[in-house]
Formats: sequence, C-alpha cells, structure tokens
Amino acid sequence: MATILGCIADDFTGATDLAGLLARSGVRVSLRIDVPSEPPSDTAAFEIIALKSRTAPVSKAVAKTRAALKWLRAAGAQRFFWKYCSTFDSTSEGNIGPVAEALMADLGTDQTIYCPAFPENGRAVFMGNLFVGRQPLAESPMKDHPLTPMRDSNLARLLQPQVTRPVGLVDRLAVARGVKSLRSALAELKAQGVAHVVVDAIANADLNVIAEACRDMPLMTGGSAVAMPLPSLYLADGILSRDASQAAVPRIGEGIVVLSGSCSAMTNKQVADYTARGAPAFRLDPLDLAENGPQSALEWLAGQDLSRAPILYATDEPSGVKAAQEKLGAAQAGETVEQALAVCAVAARDAGARRFVVAGGETSGSVAKALGVSRLDIGVEIAPGVPWTFCRSGGHRIALTLKSGNFGAETFFTDARAKLKSA
Repeated sequence: MATILGCIADDFTGATDLAGLLARSGVRVSLRIDVPSEPPSDTAAFEIIALKSRTAPVSKAVAKTRAALKWLRAAGAQRFFWKYCSTFDSTSEGNIGPVAEALMADLGTDQTIYCPAFPENGRAVFMGNLFVGRQPLAESPMKDHPLTPMRDSNLARLLQPQVTRPVGLVDRLAVARGVKSLRSALAELKAQGVAHVVVDAIANADLNVIAEACRDMPLMTGGSAVAMPLPSLYLADGILSRDASQAAVPRIGEGIVVLSGSCSAMTNKQVADYTARGAPAFRLDPLDLAENGPQSALEWLAGQDLSRAPILYATDEPSGVKAAQEKLGAAQAGETVEQALAVCAVAARDAGARRFVVAGGETSGSVAKALGVSRLDIGVEIAPGVPWTFCRSGGHRIALTLKSGNFGAETFFTDARAKLKSA
C-alpha cells in the first residue's frame, strides 16, 4: 500500500520507539535499517527509516537523511516526521538543526516544529525548557552523557547555533488554549520569519493538540510521542484505512541473550536488578577489549545456557566511563564496546539465540548491522516506546528489542522476557 507517513530517525532505538507508539493504532508499521538499496515495495502505511546519524559528522548525517527522504517520497509519503531523542541529544555542533533545515529545503517548506516531550517517560517541555522528570535537562543524568553531554535545558538556545534561520517558541499557555490558538501562534511566527518553532508540552493532551494543529505540515520534528496521535487523525481524515494490515507475530525460538552498552543511569539500575536476580553475567571492560579483543567474552558466552538469558554488559557509572575515555578517547571507547557486543550478538545467534535484548542507541545500531537486519516488523510494547520487533538474521526468524538507555523500568530485562512469552 502507499505510505501515508514517512519517518526518519537518527538512531535505531529511536526508530523502534517511534514504531512502537505508531503501532498502538493497530496499523502495520515497517522499520527499515538504513536507506534501502532497492526501490520501495511491500510498503506499510507507516514507514520508518532508522539511521545511525545522531553523532555522525553533520555532512554525513544530512546526506543520509536526504537519501532517506528521497526513498520515502518514492514510497508515496507526502507527510514526514524527523525523529530525535526525547532528551534532544545534540551539542551546539550537532545534527538536529542542520538535518531539519535540509529536509525543509527539499520539501519546500518554511516552518517546522520541535517537540521532544514524552510525558509517559517523564519528558516535558515548559517555556522552552526540557525536563527529565522533575529535573531540568542540564541537571539530569544526561549532563554526563558520554557522547552528547547536555549542559543547557533551553531548547531554543540549543537549537539556534545549529540553524541559519530564527528560532521561536509557542509556550504551554498557547497550547492549552487549543488547536486554533496554536495554529494562530505558528502563523504569527511564520509572518515574522521564524522557521524553527519549539512547542511546549507537559501532558498527552498537549501532544494531541499539537498533532492536530500540525498534521498537515509537510514536516514535523520531535520525539516519538508527538507523532503518536497522528494515526487516529489520519483515520478521521479518511487518508488511512482501518483495514490496513497488521504484521503477524511469527514463531520464534527460545534462546535469549541480553547485550547492554548503555551507561545511562536507568540502564545501570536495570543491569543491577537483572544480575541481582541471578542472571548469568559477563562485564566487558573497554580497556581490556582494546588490548585483547572480545575473545574472553566469546569463550564465556559459548559456555552459557541460552535458556537462562545471560547478559553481557559494558554498563558503568560516569566515573568509569570517564576513565576509559581518558585512556582511549571518547569515540574509540564507545566503538570498542559496540563492536565487541556486535560480535557477541552474532556468536549468540549462531549458538541458537533467537531473542535479543539490546540496550543503548549506538550499541543497537552496531548489533542490528552485525546481524544483517534490514527490516523490522513491530510487535508488542515492553515499556512505553520500547517494542519487541521481528526480523530475519542469518536465515533465522529472530525477535529483537532495541532499548534507548533511559527507557523502561528497573525490571526491564525481566519484563522483556515475560512480555514476548505472553504475546
């Protein structure tokens, strides 16, 4: 069928986050890993292309995103969504603004919105400032992110150095007055030449207002939650059919492995909870990996009973991450861990694992590519924004969940196992 909404995400966990929320509509969602090399075929109403561009050089991120847009337009999409993290992971030299401007130029539109709010996961935007729970972004654990340390909570200040045109704000007071108020505020800013508009949202009701007011924009940008109301709006508009097909849940083997490269505060808690429950565990040390490679991890994995869902993790506290980065460099430390976990994923698959739980955006990208995954169909949600997905790897049907570091409850790894059994 023709694609209704074409989405581009700047990392793999962000793509599955968006896919999970859109799939709540009951309509089929298809997620492509990187820009397909073949022309569109067997497309879904909602197509998402996952890129590994969040921390890529700006020129590479822009080129990749433009290629994704071209493919989605060929699939029939006329509305587009640029998805980035709900913590707006991007330094002043980052990619969110340049990519948005490139998409706007290609689509011939002169205004778009930015709304990373995700109330279900504790992300809110108020007076242009992003909050993580009750903490301003720059006071949250995100201030110590190893690749995109977030040292300012004000989205307009974060965005302005990245773009060439003015940045403005529609605050919560205007959003709370409803759709007409928001449309009026956007029109007024457009008349003033403001191309980039941060929009406040603190609750799902705000997201409903924003989606309804902006659904006809050629381009919307934000976290996944602001796109969540779009399927029902498209159904009401008659551009989406209620009989659009939904992917069937395939039969999947039982062997399972957990791979965690994220060093977020929540993933640290999740690893601690999982290992405290008695899960077989192997900790990867970036310094040891850099010197000796992943052989010891592979030998440990080869001796594991995969029905017990062993975990391999490099998750660490900020002090440990900093120490590794000081010796190896930030980029090298991260890549060393990502590649080791990717090698372990392939070894686990070849040993019979058919269910993979992966934590961390960069890790998820490396693991998905190593497994040769090109397309994912979306299944049941484990936590808000984190679904199980189904795909093929090495000739096998596998289930794969790609978790953003900060998402999920402390029991996430245990929850993931239980949720797939009940699907």
